[in-house]
Amino acid sequence: MAEDTVTTGCVLSVPEPGTSVPVRICYSLFKPAVASATHTVPLIFSSHGWGGSRTKDIRQFRAHLDAGFGVLSFDQRSFGESTGVAHVMNPDYEGRDVIKLVDLVAGLDWVTKQRPGDPLIGAIGGSYGGGYQLAGAFTELRDSGRTRFDALAPEITWWDLKRSLAPSETARTIWLSSLYAVGGKNLPPSIGKAFLTLVATGAWPTGKAGRELDRFFAHNGPAWHVAQGRKLDIPVLFEQGLTDNLFNLNEGLSNFDRALTPRARARSLLVGHNGGHALPSVVPPGYGTSGDPCSIALGSPNFADLAVRFLRLQLLGQSTGLTGFGAYHLATADGRCLTQRSLVSNTSRRLGKIATPTGVGVPVNVKIAAGPLTVAGTPRVSANVYTIVPRTPAFLALSVGTSPLTARVIQNNTLPLREKRAAHGVRRTIELPAIAVDVPAGQNLYLTVSPVADMFAGQRAPLPGALLLKNTTVSYRTISR
Repeated sequence: MAEDTVTTGCVLSVPEPGTSVPVRICYSLFKPAVASATHTVPLIFSSHGWGGSRTKDIRQFRAHLDAGFGVLSFDQRSFGESTGVAHVMNPDYEGRDVIKLVDLVAGLDWVTKQRPGDPLIGAIGGSYGGGYQLAGAFTELRDSGRTRFDALAPEITWWDLKRSLAPSETARTIWLSSLYAVGGKNLPPSIGKAFLTLVATGAWPTGKAGRELDRFFAHNGPAWHVAQGRKLDIPVLFEQGLTDNLFNLNEGLSNFDRALTPRARARSLLVGHNGGHALPSVVPPGYGTSGDPCSIALGSPNFADLAVRFLRLQLLGQSTGLTGFGAYHLATADGRCLTQRSLVSNTSRRLGKIATPTGVGVPVNVKIAAGPLTVAGTPRVSANVYTIVPRTPAFLALSVGTSPLTARVIQNNTLPLREKRAAHGVRRTIELPAIAVDVPAGQNLYLTVSPVADMFAGQRAPLPGALLLKNTTVSYRTISR
């Protein structure tokens, strides 16, 4: 009786800048027992998060092998057994690495081909392991006008890497410290040094270091490809964490709304869960449960099972009972699943003048509306901004509570407002963290403006200051229940 088999190897990929030595990208290839030249199967790519290495244990891919897929698990550039340095999903390096692996798979006689050189393939993985999927597909699209990937299932990954790591050039220092600790040595030396400056000061470096970081992160995400006129025309199952305070829901919504063609989006899903790179927000106080009610609502016990069903449908053409395509499926702060076809704002409230200290002090909570109501999507604040001390951030979010004193930030996420220069009435529209929340009767929805936020700890502004918002309005989407 035939058995599943595992083989290992490495492909040679693009050399590092200034060298001629090819980089090795190493992999484990899992072939299901049923696969042969006369009975071909689709193949699934898999890879690891930042600082990790590939999965080598065949038991971890049992569900995929039993479903009739082969699996290729690989170490990304500079991690595990692969060589080189990490360019953090630059299309000219990590993007080309993925293409080399697709070329390898295209030569396997037991992998289904749609035409010569075009294998039937999908992909799985989270965080950095979601980034390679989008980098590989977009790099092929850039280089040849189409991608050979047929379906993707990226989890908790990014749209714009600089925006994720340092929104408004304000560093997420808690997360950046952790990222540097597990993978700083894998970065190019000059970038590692600039990255340390970013962590130490809390602000995007100025001068040469800042320019070097800008160049390094310029192409590292779907945002750049879309700005160049590219969109993926394949079905994608996105998972994003609403309590993720590194790659927040805003990143997932941008990918779902902007990285896909309309035809592809109609065959795709976005599932938001309470999880991911999730830390509690203590300052300002926040809340959120954990869990994945939307995978359950879609008929799966967890996202991993949902991804297998999605790939069975897209690659094998099997009926899996999966529905909800083209929609947003979002876990609320209290743990139910909210499904919507649109998240466009339909409600606006005037809040007038809001004053808060920056650098030190306590949050200001301004009432927006009384419950019961349901809010979902990406709220925005528009205001005339006045600051005296430049580069001193304030942190904004929507909150829920019975009074301003009890208000807690929804799903533990804030985003900064940071003016590079002193501002006198400049009009700004500020994107807040995307959310899904039921505000019960007896509680209120608030706008929170906080001088400090623990995810952005250690900001080094010149002096404590003050922020004044005038003619403030907040817009958001309310949902009828």
